[in-house]
Amino acid sequence: MSVGEVAVITGTTHGIGRVTARELARAGLPVAMLCRDVPAGQLVREEIRRQVPGAPVGVVRCDLASLASVREAAAAVRADYPPVALLINNAATVNVRHRMSVDGFELTFATNHLGPFLLTALLLGRLTPTARIVNVASRAHRRATMDFDAVTDPRAGYRGVDAYARSKLANVLHTFALARRLSATRIRANCLHPGIVSTNLLPGWLRILKRLVSEVVDAERGARTTLHLALAEGVADLTGCYFDEHQNVASASPLAADVRLQESLWHLSSLWTAAPDSDPSTEVKLCNL
Repeated sequence: MSVGEVAVITGTTHGIGRVTARELARAGLPVAMLCRDVPAGQLVREEIRRQVPGAPVGVVRCDLASLASVREAAAAVRADYPPVALLINNAATVNVRHRMSVDGFELTFATNHLGPFLLTALLLGRLTPTARIVNVASRAHRRATMDFDAVTDPRAGYRGVDAYARSKLANVLHTFALARRLSATRIRANCLHPGIVSTNLLPGWLRILKRLVSEVVDAERGARTTLHLALAEGVADLTGCYFDEHQNVASASPLAADVRLQESLWHLSSLWTAAPDSDPSTEVKLCNL
């Protein structure tokens, strides 16, 4: 990444996003942090600048649960920052109780998938020719089913663990569909499981996360795979891959590898977010397909 390029990352006020932003700055990269809580983001910026003197770090307000806010953030990045060489969709939420976003979508799905989907679509035209897109997913996607009706229907019987897993399945499906659409370019799109990270999602969510995996890691360890995909030369030619917490290419769930499901999610997400739609390449072979 050159001086005239920027790394964009969501969700940097805590956890692996905070560590990732710091380490990108330490690697000499200009960083734009997209945060819902701007004062908290500014505190993180000052913290990074104390650790990395002179680091060019900016803060842009972005509430991923609001499509209007995502559009405003994307417009600010396009207007105020150089071309994007690295886009890390890191932010995520969990909700034990059912809630709907301001746009009328189940809140976990809106924040974890629809917001990043729209942000990515709006920044595609601002990406450098060799940009990397990194989507922080989760091993939880393996236990998910994709119930599209649950995204817009405030039905009874909501289970937070299912909603979270569904949103993470959407992250993996989105990554694979995006990689096919970018296959004629040198832009790479990959996703990852960071491990179950001890952040502000815990301890209230711990009882649910423990159903998915036993080991909880700290944010420093949890950021390793994200940073590997962002910085390592060895992954520069890989796209459409799912990586585990040990920085290895892993197999995604059979459902995540279902091309028809990927395309169904893509077209519905385009409809729900009013993002530009596009047709995929059918010739490319991706890591997990």
